[in-house]
Amino acid sequence: MIEAQKRAGRYNVYLDGKYAFPISESVMIKYRIFKGMVIDKDLQTEIIAADDVAKAYNRALDYLSGQLRSEKEVTDKLKTLEIDDDVIESTLERLREFNLLDDQAYASAYVRTMRNTSDKGPIVIRQHLRQKGIGENLIDNALVEFKDDELVENGVAVAEKLAKHYARKPFSTQKQKVIQGLMTKGFQRETIDQVMNQIELTRDEDTETDLLTHEAQKVWRRNRRYDDRERLNRTKRTLYGKGYQFDDINRVLDTLIEGND
Repeated sequence: MIEAQKRAGRYNVYLDGKYAFPISESVMIKYRIFKGMVIDKDLQTEIIAADDVAKAYNRALDYLSGQLRSEKEVTDKLKTLEIDDDVIESTLERLREFNLLDDQAYASAYVRTMRNTSDKGPIVIRQHLRQKGIGENLIDNALVEFKDDELVENGVAVAEKLAKHYARKPFSTQKQKVIQGLMTKGFQRETIDQVMNQIELTRDEDTETDLLTHEAQKVWRRNRRYDDRERLNRTKRTLYGKGYQFDDINRVLDTLIEGND
Protein backbone atom coordinates (compact mmCIF):
# COMPACT_ATOMS: atom_id res chain seq x y z
CA MET A 1 0.00 0.00 0.00
CA ILE A 2 1.15 3.56 -0.74
CA GLU A 3 0.07 6.55 1.35
CA ALA A 4 0.80 10.22 0.61
CA GLN A 5 2.52 12.18 3.37
CA LYS A 6 1.56 15.71 4.33
CA ARG A 7 4.80 16.83 2.73
CA ALA A 8 4.33 17.21 -1.01
CA GLY A 9 6.19 14.62 -3.08
CA ARG A 10 6.74 12.19 -0.18
CA TYR A 11 5.01 8.84 0.36
CA ASN A 12 4.88 6.06 2.93
CA VAL A 13 5.11 2.48 1.72
CA TYR A 14 3.44 -0.39 3.63
CA LEU A 15 4.37 -4.05 3.12
CA ASP A 16 1.99 -6.76 4.27
CA GLY A 17 -0.09 -4.12 6.01
CA LYS A 18 2.84 -2.71 8.04
CA TYR A 19 4.74 0.55 7.54
CA ALA A 20 8.04 -0.26 5.83
CA PHE A 21 9.78 2.89 4.50
CA PRO A 22 9.23 6.39 3.04
CA ILE A 23 10.07 7.33 -0.55
CA SER A 24 10.06 10.37 -2.79
CA GLU A 25 7.87 10.72 -5.85
CA SER A 26 10.90 10.53 -8.15
CA VAL A 27 11.97 7.19 -6.65
CA MET A 28 8.43 5.84 -6.84
CA ILE A 29 8.32 6.69 -10.53
CA LYS A 30 11.81 5.34 -11.21
CA TYR A 31 11.01 1.94 -9.70
CA ARG A 32 7.39 1.97 -10.90
CA ILE A 33 6.09 1.22 -7.44
CA PHE A 34 2.35 0.55 -7.32
CA LYS A 35 -0.26 -0.83 -4.94
CA GLY A 36 -0.13 -4.62 -4.75
CA MET A 37 3.43 -4.82 -6.08
CA VAL A 38 5.72 -7.50 -4.63
CA ILE A 39 8.90 -6.02 -3.08
CA ASP A 40 11.56 -8.41 -1.80
CA LYS A 41 14.33 -7.48 0.63
CA ASP A 42 16.94 -6.79 -2.08
CA LEU A 43 14.61 -4.45 -3.94
CA GLN A 44 13.60 -2.78 -0.70
CA THR A 45 17.28 -2.11 0.12
CA GLU A 46 17.85 -0.66 -3.36
CA ILE A 47 14.78 1.58 -3.11
CA ILE A 48 15.76 2.90 0.30
CA ALA A 49 19.28 3.67 -0.96
CA ALA A 50 17.82 5.50 -3.98
CA ASP A 51 15.56 7.49 -1.68
CA ASP A 52 18.54 8.48 0.48
CA VAL A 53 20.17 9.90 -2.64
CA ALA A 54 16.93 11.64 -3.66
CA LYS A 55 16.66 13.29 -0.24
CA ALA A 56 20.31 14.35 -0.32
CA TYR A 57 19.84 15.64 -3.87
CA ASN A 58 16.90 17.80 -2.80
CA ARG A 59 18.90 19.13 0.15
CA ALA A 60 21.72 19.99 -2.22
CA LEU A 61 19.31 21.74 -4.61
CA ASP A 62 18.04 23.86 -1.73
CA TYR A 63 21.63 24.78 -0.87
CA LEU A 64 22.42 25.61 -4.49
CA SER A 65 19.29 27.67 -5.06
CA GLY A 66 20.75 30.89 -3.67
CA GLN A 67 24.13 30.94 -5.44
CA LEU A 68 26.84 28.90 -7.11
CA ARG A 69 28.69 26.50 -4.83
CA SER A 70 31.86 24.46 -5.12
CA GLU A 71 31.85 20.69 -4.75
CA LYS A 72 33.60 21.04 -1.39
CA GLU A 73 30.95 23.45 -0.12
CA VAL A 74 28.13 21.09 -1.14
CA THR A 75 29.97 18.12 0.36
CA ASP A 76 30.58 19.95 3.63
CA LYS A 77 26.94 21.01 3.78
CA LEU A 78 25.67 17.45 3.26
CA LYS A 79 28.09 16.16 5.89
CA THR A 80 26.61 18.56 8.44
CA LEU A 81 23.28 16.84 7.73
CA GLU A 82 24.94 13.51 8.69
CA ILE A 83 24.52 12.03 5.23
CA ASP A 84 26.69 8.99 4.46
CA ASP A 85 29.73 9.47 2.21
CA ASP A 86 28.53 7.05 -0.46
CA VAL A 87 25.19 8.88 -0.65
CA ILE A 88 27.03 12.20 -0.92
CA GLU A 89 29.16 10.90 -3.81
CA SER A 90 26.09 9.61 -5.65
CA THR A 91 24.44 12.97 -5.11
CA LEU A 92 27.47 14.82 -6.47
CA GLU A 93 27.50 12.62 -9.57
CA ARG A 94 23.86 13.44 -10.23
CA LEU A 95 24.47 17.16 -9.76
CA ARG A 96 27.40 17.04 -12.18
CA GLU A 97 25.27 15.14 -14.69
CA PHE A 98 22.77 18.01 -14.78
CA ASN A 99 25.55 20.66 -14.81
CA LEU A 100 24.44 21.93 -11.41
CA LEU A 101 27.92 21.44 -10.01
CA ASP A 102 30.95 22.61 -11.98
CA ASP A 103 34.06 23.78 -10.15
CA GLN A 104 35.52 25.37 -13.30
CA ALA A 105 32.39 27.43 -13.87
CA TYR A 106 32.36 28.29 -10.17
CA ALA A 107 36.00 29.45 -10.21
CA SER A 108 35.49 31.56 -13.34
CA ALA A 109 32.37 33.20 -11.93
CA TYR A 110 34.16 33.87 -8.64
CA VAL A 111 37.11 35.54 -10.39
CA ARG A 112 34.78 37.73 -12.46
CA THR A 113 32.86 38.80 -9.38
CA MET A 114 36.00 39.59 -7.38
CA ARG A 115 37.49 41.44 -10.36
CA ASN A 116 34.44 43.66 -10.75
CA THR A 117 33.34 44.20 -7.15
CA SER A 118 36.37 43.89 -4.86
CA ASP A 119 39.86 45.30 -4.38
CA LYS A 120 41.51 41.86 -4.10
CA GLY A 121 44.36 40.70 -6.30
CA PRO A 122 45.11 37.23 -7.74
CA ILE A 123 47.02 35.92 -4.72
CA VAL A 124 44.14 36.49 -2.31
CA ILE A 125 41.60 35.24 -4.87
CA ARG A 126 43.65 32.05 -5.28
CA GLN A 127 43.72 31.57 -1.50
CA HIS A 128 39.94 31.98 -1.29
CA LEU A 129 39.36 29.46 -4.08
CA ARG A 130 41.72 26.97 -2.45
CA GLN A 131 39.69 27.23 0.74
CA LYS A 132 36.62 26.35 -1.30
CA GLY A 133 38.33 23.19 -2.56
CA ILE A 134 39.05 24.36 -6.12
CA GLY A 135 42.06 22.67 -7.77
CA GLU A 136 45.12 24.64 -8.88
CA ASN A 137 44.61 24.00 -12.61
CA LEU A 138 41.02 25.22 -12.41
CA ILE A 139 42.16 28.33 -10.54
CA ASP A 140 44.84 29.00 -13.17
CA ASN A 141 42.23 28.71 -15.93
CA ALA A 142 39.89 31.10 -14.11
CA LEU A 143 42.56 33.71 -13.35
CA VAL A 144 43.36 34.00 -17.06
CA GLU A 145 40.20 36.12 -17.26
CA PHE A 146 41.86 38.71 -15.00
CA LYS A 147 43.80 40.63 -17.66
CA ASP A 148 47.02 42.48 -16.84
CA ASP A 149 45.60 45.90 -17.64
CA GLU A 150 42.61 45.22 -15.40
CA LEU A 151 44.95 44.13 -12.61
CA VAL A 152 46.92 47.34 -12.86
CA GLU A 153 43.76 49.44 -13.03
CA ASN A 154 42.38 47.81 -9.88
CA GLY A 155 45.77 48.13 -8.20
CA VAL A 156 45.96 51.85 -8.97
CA ALA A 157 42.54 52.39 -7.37
CA VAL A 158 43.69 50.54 -4.25
CA ALA A 159 47.02 52.40 -4.14
CA GLU A 160 45.40 55.82 -4.43
CA LYS A 161 43.06 54.99 -1.59
CA LEU A 162 45.95 53.81 0.55
CA ALA A 163 48.05 56.88 -0.28
CA LYS A 164 45.22 59.11 0.85
CA HIS A 165 44.83 57.13 4.07
CA TYR A 166 48.54 57.47 4.89
CA ALA A 167 48.91 61.04 3.61
CA ARG A 168 49.95 62.32 7.04
CA LYS A 169 52.78 59.83 7.35
CA PRO A 170 56.42 60.50 6.35
CA PHE A 171 56.89 60.05 2.61
CA SER A 172 59.00 56.90 2.93
CA THR A 173 56.45 55.37 5.29
CA GLN A 174 53.58 56.35 3.01
CA LYS A 175 55.22 54.61 0.05
CA GLN A 176 56.02 51.53 2.14
CA LYS A 177 52.45 51.33 3.45
CA VAL A 178 51.03 51.54 -0.06
CA ILE A 179 53.25 48.68 -1.23
CA GLN A 180 52.44 46.59 1.85
CA GLY A 181 48.75 47.26 1.35
CA LEU A 182 48.89 46.09 -2.26
CA MET A 183 50.68 42.92 -1.20
CA THR A 184 48.10 42.27 1.51
CA LYS A 185 45.31 42.69 -1.04
CA GLY A 186 46.91 39.95 -3.13
CA PHE A 187 48.69 41.82 -5.91
CA GLN A 188 51.90 40.35 -7.30
CA ARG A 189 55.21 42.20 -7.25
CA GLU A 190 55.26 42.76 -11.01
CA THR A 191 51.83 44.39 -10.88
CA ILE A 192 52.79 46.46 -7.83
CA ASP A 193 55.80 47.87 -9.68
CA GLN A 194 53.56 48.92 -12.57
CA VAL A 195 51.07 50.47 -10.17
CA MET A 196 53.74 52.45 -8.31
CA ASN A 197 54.96 53.84 -11.64
CA GLN A 198 51.48 55.10 -12.46
CA ILE A 199 50.45 56.77 -9.21
CA GLU A 200 51.83 60.12 -8.10
CA LEU A 201 53.38 60.01 -4.65
CA THR A 202 55.07 63.33 -3.97
CA ARG A 203 56.86 64.47 -0.88
CA ASP A 204 55.47 67.66 0.65
CA GLU A 205 58.47 68.92 2.63
CA ASP A 206 56.53 71.58 4.54
CA THR A 207 53.85 69.12 5.63
CA GLU A 208 56.45 66.51 6.56
CA THR A 209 58.42 69.05 8.59
CA ASP A 210 55.27 70.01 10.48
CA LEU A 211 54.51 66.35 11.16
CA LEU A 212 58.07 65.67 12.26
CA THR A 213 58.11 68.70 14.56
CA HIS A 214 54.87 67.61 16.19
CA GLU A 215 56.11 64.03 16.65
CA ALA A 216 59.50 65.22 17.94
CA GLN A 217 57.88 67.38 20.61
CA LYS A 218 55.78 64.46 21.85
CA VAL A 219 58.67 61.99 21.91
CA TRP A 220 61.04 64.52 23.48
CA ARG A 221 58.60 65.14 26.34
CA ARG A 222 58.02 61.40 26.80
CA ASN A 223 61.76 60.83 27.23
CA ARG A 224 62.30 63.62 29.75
CA ARG A 225 63.18 61.17 32.58
CA TYR A 226 66.48 60.29 30.83
CA ASP A 227 69.70 62.30 30.88
CA ASP A 228 70.26 64.62 27.92
CA ARG A 229 72.37 62.20 25.84
CA GLU A 230 70.08 59.20 26.35
CA ARG A 231 67.02 61.38 25.83
CA LEU A 232 68.38 62.60 22.50
CA ASN A 233 69.38 59.11 21.29
CA ARG A 234 66.03 57.59 22.22
CA THR A 235 64.14 60.37 20.52
CA LYS A 236 66.17 59.99 17.33
CA ARG A 237 65.65 56.22 17.24
CA THR A 238 61.91 56.58 17.73
CA LEU A 239 61.55 59.20 15.00
CA TYR A 240 63.70 57.20 12.60
CA GLY A 241 61.54 54.16 13.28
CA LYS A 242 58.50 56.20 12.24
CA GLY A 243 60.03 56.76 8.81
CA TYR A 244 61.67 60.19 9.12
CA GLN A 245 65.13 60.84 7.65
CA PHE A 246 68.13 61.35 9.96
CA ASP A 247 69.05 64.74 8.49
CA ASP A 248 65.52 66.03 9.00
CA ILE A 249 65.41 64.58 12.53
CA ASN A 250 68.68 66.26 13.51
CA ARG A 251 67.57 69.58 12.07
CA VAL A 252 64.22 69.58 13.86
CA LEU A 253 65.72 68.40 17.17
CA ASP A 254 68.41 71.07 17.03
CA THR A 255 65.70 73.69 16.61
CA LEU A 256 63.60 72.14 19.38
CA ILE A 257 66.49 71.96 21.87
CA GLU A 258 67.60 75.52 21.10
CA GLY A 259 64.06 76.72 21.62
CA ASN A 260 63.87 74.98 24.99
CA ASP A 261 67.18 76.50 26.01
